[in-house]
Amino acid sequence: MANLKDLKTRIDSVKSTRKITQAMQMVAAAKLRRAQDTAEAARPYAERMDAVLGNLAKGASNNSSAPLLLTGTGKEDTHLLIVATSERGLCGGFNSTIVKLARAKIDELLGEGKTVKIITVGKKGREQMRREYGEYMIEHVDMSEVKTLGYENAHGIASDILTRFDAGEFDVATIFFNTFKNVVEQIPTAQQLIPAVFENTDEADTATHYEYEPDENQILADLLPRSIATQIFTALLENGASEQGARMSAMDNATRNAGDMIDKLTIEFNRSRQAAITNELIEIISGAEAL
Repeated sequence: MANLKDLKTRIDSVKSTRKITQAMQMVAAAKLRRAQDTAEAARPYAERMDAVLGNLAKGASNNSSAPLLLTGTGKEDTHLLIVATSERGLCGGFNSTIVKLARAKIDELLGEGKTVKIITVGKKGREQMRREYGEYMIEHVDMSEVKTLGYENAHGIASDILTRFDAGEFDVATIFFNTFKNVVEQIPTAQQLIPAVFENTDEADTATHYEYEPDENQILADLLPRSIATQIFTALLENGASEQGARMSAMDNATRNAGDMIDKLTIEFNRSRQAAITNELIEIISGAEAL
């Protein structure tokens, strides 16, 4: 059994840890509100752009002059995977769930004999994947100096991806991130960027048909690069909200666990102190009887 001094030191140490986790929980809660509002505000624009491009693509996908970003290269030999995680830890399984989904996709592609190239966004994903898939990593995007996430950050990543696509470095591009649902649930998501895939087709199917000037192909050639940047920006915003939600939940659990540990250590401390007092009383009584 530990002595009283050791138990007291452990109790004080856990109390200090609890203060830190409580502070981190409050900071994450404040950041979560802003990040959630920003992510939710970006969704309608992304969904509307997806619907408009889906309507345009219906009239251009069968055209031989359609943009390659829509039709693809005609092959699926080389896949570019963009794994977006956080720069900081202490956020539960937020990063691990994204990496797990990416690993499953990588193993599937490698099993099919495909070529895989990886771009990591955020150092936590790079740290988890570097040992096993380091040979496939071609670039890392450092976001540690970014204080406020903006569209320009996503535009820089999108420009690099488009440059590589124009150079023929890959055929299919997919981004991995967490979609924010609530504080305790974030959904690991894999979204294909190139060739373009449009999910919001219901509105496109029922909407009024329009005649475009210039034609669909020219409009798509201009809008598709913007769409890729928008999808990356949306993914980063979703990641930001998911990270803060996961950190808030993780710090809440850590605070509760610290409280439980303090209670257990306090009980052990009181028992040890009572045992020490009892022993002293026995020694005093025994000494008095011996006289």
